[in-house]
Amino acid sequence: MRLSFRLKHHFFSAFRELFVHHHGSLEFRAKIFALLIAANEDATVENYILIKRIGLKLYKEDTDRADLLMLSSKEMVKKVKEDNGLNLDSLALNIQKELKIIPRYAKKIDIDALREFLKFTHNNDTLTYQENILEFLENIKNEILNQHKNKG
Repeated sequence: MRLSFRLKHHFFSAFRELFVHHHGSLEFRAKIFALLIAANEDATVENYILIKRIGLKLYKEDTDRADLLMLSSKEMVKKVKEDNGLNLDSLALNIQKELKIIPRYAKKIDIDALREFLKFTHNNDTLTYQENILEFLENIKNEILNQHKNKG
């Protein structure tokens, strides 16, 4: 990662909401990735490489935005692992609440892309836990999309 981007990232971290276009959407995606990755105590760098690859696809090869998605996800995983005011349950609740407030974010939950993270999990208990998280995300996504469809 370029030094200029890392410096920009540290500056933008403090003022992210002001400077990053569609900040809320990027943060929501980072929470989704963090929920799945933090469930794996043996998470590796490959998880973050996958986020960057997904981000490049999502943001049409915008490297800075893909890097920001990766770093935001990494920050959240770190908060969960360090028990820094965030744990998996509170992160899941936060995602659920955010979806109820901004239903269009449900379209941002790509279960197939998230399934890719499971290939980095080697512990069967962790894998089962992550599969349950995916099921939770898929259920809440479908619930929100169905509610939104029935209203419109």
